[in-house]
This record gives sequence, structure tokens and C-alpha cells, in this order.
Amino acid sequence: MAEPLPLDVAATLNALLTGSGQVSSALRAQLPYARAVGRCGCGCGCGCATVDVAVDHTAVPPAPAHGNPAADAWYAEPEDAGVMVFTKDGYLSLLETYSASSEPISTWREPRFVER
Repeated sequence: MAEPLPLDVAATLNALLTGSGQVSSALRAQLPYARAVGRCGCGCGCGCATVDVAVDHTAVPPAPAHGNPAADAWYAEPEDAGVMVFTKDGYLSLLETYSASSEPISTWREPRFVER
């Protein structure tokens, strides 16, 4: 079931999509129309904070052509964690957090720690 983006997810997406590039601007414009439609689906049972995202395609146009991940960054704290945003057909589709250690990232870090 779709639900509004949690505030920490929206803030993380906003931090990742900073800048004046066409792709970042178009993806930021999708945030008001984005919804959380699922959680970590890798099947490992790790309980990470990864979120599946869906955007209302009738409300906002897709971003220009670009690669995936559309944006990625490391966290300054903890130093062994990162975050990536993926798209499908020009629309936000996944906000993934990952850890270089054996411990999954189960909560979103503060966006101020995002280092692009």
C-alpha cells in the first residue's frame, strides 16, 4: 500500500538530488508526487531502511535520460555507509542504503551527513 514518503526519506532524497542539473531538478520536482510503496525487498531479512518509491506519472514529467544510480553518496557518519537513488523510465523508484560493514543500516541517517 502506498503511503506518503516518510520525512527522513524525503529529506535524504532532497540531499542526494541537490544541484542545478536537469536530472536532479526533474527528480526533485517529483518529490511531492512520490510515495513509499515498499521496504527492503532483497529477501535477506536484514531490516535495512531501503524504500521502494512510486511517482504519479500523470502529475509530473520524467527526468531526462540518465544512468543509474541517478545519484549516490557516502555518509560522513557512519563512515561505512552509503545511499543511492535509482530511477525507472525517468521516475524515482528506489532509495537504497547500504553498509560496507556486516551491519545493515536500519534507520536513515541525518541528511547533513550526506557527502556527494
